[in-house]
Amino acid sequence: MFGRRRREESPARAEEIEQAEEIEQAGQAERVPARESGPWDSGEPYSERERVDLGGMRLPVDPGFEVQLNLAGDQIVGAVVMADESALQVHAFAAPKRNGIWAEVRDELAEGVKSAGGTAEEREGPFGVELAAEVPADGVAQPVRYIGVDGPRWFLRAVISGRAARDAGAAATLESVIRDIVVVRGDEPMAPKEAIELRLPPEARQAMEQQAPEGDVPDLNPFQRGPEIAEIR
Repeated sequence: MFGRRRREESPARAEEIEQAEEIEQAGQAERVPARESGPWDSGEPYSERERVDLGGMRLPVDPGFEVQLNLAGDQIVGAVVMADESALQVHAFAAPKRNGIWAEVRDELAEGVKSAGGTAEEREGPFGVELAAEVPADGVAQPVRYIGVDGPRWFLRAVISGRAARDAGAAATLESVIRDIVVVRGDEPMAPKEAIELRLPPEARQAMEQQAPEGDVPDLNPFQRGPEIAEIR
């Protein structure tokens, strides 16, 4: 039936229909299948839970979590979640539209760890291939897990240290945080590996403005500077 109707169309109309079908098929081939868990892009549906709005990242929080911020000068570039003698450090970076960068970043991290006298090896984890490392700190090798997730035009790097680097039960809590992070990439052009800038949540900025004397710069930071673990260069 469909073939007969198409033959009855004018040649120009038939050509338009064929072109439209080709474009639709190409779009379906390039479309990324829906994921079952995050981290999420802000443009896709994601589960509801309490999150701190840091601008370029919406970070899940639960009772008992302590949140710290990573600073590069005056710029907020990452966050750290402290829980149960463990730490989860997360940074979001710009990435190419079509190509992931985790494999490249993983090689850079492994090289950096080994250059510092540590060890690093790849292994399969809940988010795919990750890097299991032993990083020297104060003369003692500390276990660290490097996790990377390639998203649409962004890359999320997560670093788990402390008890959760070895304890599966403690790790599950921080892994659930990673799964519910929402990355807000934005539409502005950014170079690959450029940090997606974060900012204080609206309620924290409002508190700072309310407590600041008129004409004075407030000296209030509801977060602390988090530990730095192997930056991307």
